[in-house]
Amino acid sequence: MAGGAFVSEGGSGGRDYEGGVTVFVVITCMVAAMGGLLFGYDLGISGGVTSMDEFLSKFFPQLEKQRVKAKHETAYCKFDDQKLQLFTSSLYLAALVASFVASVVTRKYGRKVSMFTGGLAFLTGALINAFAINVTMLIIGRLLLGVGVGFANQSTPVYLSEMAPAKIRGALNICFQVAITSGILVANLINYGTSNMAKNGWRVSLGLAAVPAILMVIGSFFLPDTPNSMLERGKYEEAKQMLKKVRGTENVDHEFQDIRDACEAAKKVEHPWKNIRQSKYRPALVFCSAIPFFQQITGINVIMFYAPVLFKTLGFGDDAALMSAVITGVVNVLATFVSLYSVDRFGRRFLFLEGGIQMFICQILVGSFIGLKFGTTGTGTLTPATADWILVFICVYVAGFAWSWGPLGWLVPSEICPLEIRPAGQAINVSVNMFFTFLIGQFFLTMLCHMKFGLFYFFAGMVAIMTIFIYFLFPETRGVPIEEMGRVWKQHWFWKRYIPDDAVIGGHDEN
Repeated sequence: MAGGAFVSEGGSGGRDYEGGVTVFVVITCMVAAMGGLLFGYDLGISGGVTSMDEFLSKFFPQLEKQRVKAKHETAYCKFDDQKLQLFTSSLYLAALVASFVASVVTRKYGRKVSMFTGGLAFLTGALINAFAINVTMLIIGRLLLGVGVGFANQSTPVYLSEMAPAKIRGALNICFQVAITSGILVANLINYGTSNMAKNGWRVSLGLAAVPAILMVIGSFFLPDTPNSMLERGKYEEAKQMLKKVRGTENVDHEFQDIRDACEAAKKVEHPWKNIRQSKYRPALVFCSAIPFFQQITGINVIMFYAPVLFKTLGFGDDAALMSAVITGVVNVLATFVSLYSVDRFGRRFLFLEGGIQMFICQILVGSFIGLKFGTTGTGTLTPATADWILVFICVYVAGFAWSWGPLGWLVPSEICPLEIRPAGQAINVSVNMFFTFLIGQFFLTMLCHMKFGLFYFFAGMVAIMTIFIYFLFPETRGVPIEEMGRVWKQHWFWKRYIPDDAVIGGHDEN
């Protein structure tokens, strides 16, 4: 949504709009960002639960024999079990499918309806998991959690980008990532506490997922819809009044007309999935596909999903493994606040590039330490000093992701799509993200078993590729109103060839 002061550093000239940052819009965006708690809590909780002996012996008894065997063969293969990995990954397959349904709901009924639906589905899945008595119930619960994540991740970033003024759109959108990282940290702390319970600690961990779901349901019920969404559904007067409230000024005529023009152009688009393949939308299509792919192939979910499992594989004790996961969770939250401060000051490109270099170096170092201690055989032990260094470099790696590719992976796709293709673009973003999250969740432990320490070099290579990709192909989008984003592509050395001179993007003639 166009709004706020247009910042020239964003890479393009444009209109200035009256109004500023209101308390109303800040509170609204913070409530909406709580949808990230759903995603974050699950990311953090699954790894801790799958490392609990009671949970494993109840649902995956075959792993006990495998872990005993691994002690005499290779530490890399202790947890290599497809059914165990399906418990983690099934959620993201469901989220992939749900994101396409959510794109239709988001466009026809509004962003807040999608957020409410997501919270309700997540709540149901959490309760089923908490009372599960067999693997089938676990998987059904995970699938419903996935529906919740798919709806929340599809609608929340769009909601935030549309409500926020352009000059602080990055910071407010990153509230979603702050909620994700906070959810991960809370989950790690809960896992650390429930692991010491005599019985059913895993049920408590899984059942407490109902708390962020309830917050999401209640929050979305009271949230106002965005002016963009109201205009899409023909509520012109309500949309204008909401824009006045959001911007804190009566003089919103210019901004409202720009949004209305964009909305009218969007209504003429009968097939957004077909239109997003048009030449003038090529940059949006590429980045809505490439950014979520690269975000997942950084290897971050090796840490987020399987931190306790990974640390136990490397020889950390049970409590030490869970505590190490808590430490990485704290780093994750604190580093996300760095992004909150810097994204609208230093820009998206700077954070993408700096974070990529930082992650590359840390992946190489972690892989080298593990390789020196365990080699290709997987036999060996970590000294306390080596274990501490591995934890340090993993924390630095997590920090690099948390202030770059973590929040920007959700921010950039949500802000680069004009209104007429925005639901389709966000659905592509979420579905690609969920698909590769599913692959990492399903096959990481198997990849670790076969690729050994070389797996970290593989992820480092992918980080190098994606950093080069950003350096050459991504223009700065800081401070650019969403409806003016087409100007940025027309000024880029590569993308300008795809934007026709007579193209109309977001309701403005791009001549």
